[in-house]
Order: sequence, then structure tokens, then C-alpha cells
Amino acid sequence: MTRRRSASAILLSMILGVLAPPTIAAPASAAPVKAQSISSIDDRIRGEMTEGGLVGVAAAIIVDGKVVWRGGYGLADRESGRAFTTDTVMNIASISKTFVGAAMMLAQEEGKLSIDADINTYLSFPVRNPNHPAQPITLRQIATHTSSITDRWPIYAARYHFGRNSPEPLAQFLKGYLAPGGADYSPASYLPAAPGTERDYSNIGAGLAGYIVERTTGQSLDSYTQRRIFKPLGMNSTHWRLRPDSTAPDATLYISQDGIAVAIQPYGVTTWPDGGVHTSVEDLSRFFIALLDGGKGPSGQVLRQPSVDDMLRLQFTAASKPVNVDIAEKNSGLFWQTKFNTKYVGHGGSDPGLKTEMLATPDLRTGIVFFTNTSGAETEKAYVAILRALFEHAEALRQGHHP
Repeated sequence: MTRRRSASAILLSMILGVLAPPTIAAPASAAPVKAQSISSIDDRIRGEMTEGGLVGVAAAIIVDGKVVWRGGYGLADRESGRAFTTDTVMNIASISKTFVGAAMMLAQEEGKLSIDADINTYLSFPVRNPNHPAQPITLRQIATHTSSITDRWPIYAARYHFGRNSPEPLAQFLKGYLAPGGADYSPASYLPAAPGTERDYSNIGAGLAGYIVERTTGQSLDSYTQRRIFKPLGMNSTHWRLRPDSTAPDATLYISQDGIAVAIQPYGVTTWPDGGVHTSVEDLSRFFIALLDGGKGPSGQVLRQPSVDDMLRLQFTAASKPVNVDIAEKNSGLFWQTKFNTKYVGHGGSDPGLKTEMLATPDLRTGIVFFTNTSGAETEKAYVAILRALFEHAEALRQGHHP
């Protein structure tokens, strides 16, 4: 008989196990498109949801700057029977980092910061790798996960607060974690390697980048992104962190274990810029289209073309790359990266109770936005199968086949 774990044990395992970028197998190369694959997209998604125990799924396909297909399946909330649609709002985990990247580039456009300057220029507390105290850390390094700032998992995981936003201010945590003498400081907050020489995915580094945007613009990251990104793109349902007073509740999140989907409380995290955006497939598609189209929004340029080019440009080359990176398997833009062994580019998100992807083909002509409000060890095969189905359907639509 399969041994079942308690809900609290499931949560603990998820917190310690899924917050780093997932390592899941790449979708197999798409087969030649057949009429059957086009007409069965709904059946394929529903079948994988059943197989993987996914409660709700929504997705959109973007081709040449336009949403050409959208679909919602299952439930946003099982108790009330509320359907999961492309307008359903939920937290998107690490895809939030792409908004930090865009905000960082906007602040640079305004002359508020330089992504290649020593970040200590912008901080009231010192951030230096104690193993390499003479080496400055830059925002470009943070955004490519080469800053040498590393996540100490017991400290980071303890900053998840179920049922509420974090009571600890972001600045207080960052100073306590990164600066000598801080409450959580340790030399182990930094890699032995020098900044710029190794890649190590850092959520806390992303939180620091968001805080630097606040310091340099004189505005909260919430306000700055609302004014410069969300509003111009018509992302009217998008916000940071939990909003208990919202008239449109977020999707309920579930952890699937042994065929049982367990609902969990909504949560906030102290380093909220690294994963605190709540949005819908419809809203995120608007942002994704702007990135894929050189920063253009429906009412004009939101981000300048050179900024978008720098953000999406793969920064590592054979002659200049972190020592632990094989560029045939991984490369990085600014809070933007290759996925599935460079088959796609974009960003994904994994947190307790959810999985999200915002992926494009390398030519940026085809994009996929995918949300599910369910996570668990048994769900990853379903994620990959659904992504494959979506990209196959996208290719069919590009070839002019219509269901």
C-alpha cells in the first residue's frame, strides 16, 4: 500500500523542492501536424489533466504578435465550482522576475541606474562576496544569475507565509541576509566563486534587483510597474502580492498527491519581487507580446527596442560564459533564459500549488502562456505533454490549418 504523507509534509517537500528552476524532460520534437492533432487539442489537454491530477488549466498561443488560440479547462476553485478560464487570476511564481527585468531596464532608460554599475552605488548597506571583496556585483550579473548571491534554502523557505503576505519588510530581510552583522548573514550567502564566473539561480538576488528599482526610482515596485507596464498594456487584473479585499478572488491552489488534490492557503513571500505577481493568461499574454514585438504595446512603445534586445539577448558565448554552463544546454538573457535545452526561450514559474510557463520559439514568432493551479510530483509528465500539445497546435495554426 502506498504510504501517504500529511498535507504539512507535502507542503514542506514542495517548498524545499520546487522553488528552484525545475529539471524536467524536454517535450519531444513535434511530429508533423495532422488534422487529428489540431481537432483534438481540447481532448489532449483534458486527458493529461485527468492523468496528472490537474484541477485547472488555462493557456494561450501567440503567433506573430497576436493571440490566435486560448483555452480554459477545469476549475479555479473546486469548492465553489468556479471555472478556470484565461481571465482567472493566480500567482505566477518566477515569471514575475521578467517584470523585475523590464522595470530594471525602464529605470536604466530614465537614467536612474546602470545595470553594469556596482550595486552598492544604489544601496544603504554593503553587498559584497566576502570571498572576493574587491569584486563588485552588478544588476546584469543578478539578472543572469551569476552574481554569486546564493539562496540558503532553510532561510529562504522560512520566508513563505501561508494565509498572509510577509510581515517582514523586504529591505530588512535583504540587509539581514546579505550584509555582515545581519540577523541571517553568513558567508554562505555567497558562492566561493567570484561574481560573474558561475551561474547559480538566485531568488534572493531577484528580490534585491526589485529593491534596487525601488531605491533608484523612489517608488514602490508595485506603483512603478503599475504605471509603466501594467496600465499601458491594459493588464487590468495584474498586481503584486495577496489582495484579500479583491472582488475577484484568485484561483485556489492545490497540491496533488496519490491522486488527491489538497487545497492550500494562499501565501506571500518576503522576497516578493522574485515571484509575487498575480495575473491571468490574458494579461500575461499582453506583456509577452510586447516583449516579443520589441517593447511595443497597443498604445505605443512601453520599453525601448534596445532595452528589449538586451533583455532577450542570450548573454553567454563560447568565449565568455560561466564555468559551470554548457551553452548547448543553458543560456541566459536578463531574467530570461533558454528552456528545455535551448529548444525554447522565456521563463517559467514553480511554487507550491502552481506551475506556469511563458515560452517562445527562438525566432520569437510563436509563444505559449500556460497556467495550472496544481503542483506535485505526479504532475510534471502532464505539464510536458500539454506544452507539447500547445506547441504542436501553434505550428498547425502557423501552417494555416484550423480546427
